[in-house]
Amino acid sequence: MLGDVPCFVCPRCLTDADEEFYGPCAGCRQHLQAHQGSEPLTTITEVAYEPKMNVTPNAVALKD
Repeated sequence: MLGDVPCFVCPRCLTDADEEFYGPCAGCRQHLQAHQGSEPLTTITEVAYEPKMNVTPNAVALKD
């Protein structure tokens, strides 16, 4: 049984697929790669840390 590729039904298009792992067939993967995930939806920007107003400095640091 080693080296045999299992046959299953593609969960996306419901056709028979001979793939090494369970999931979308090769045709569905190509379609998904071409139409989804090609560009990020938003860009992430860093925001400077601003402490909350109720946060006080360390009492030991304030000690005279």
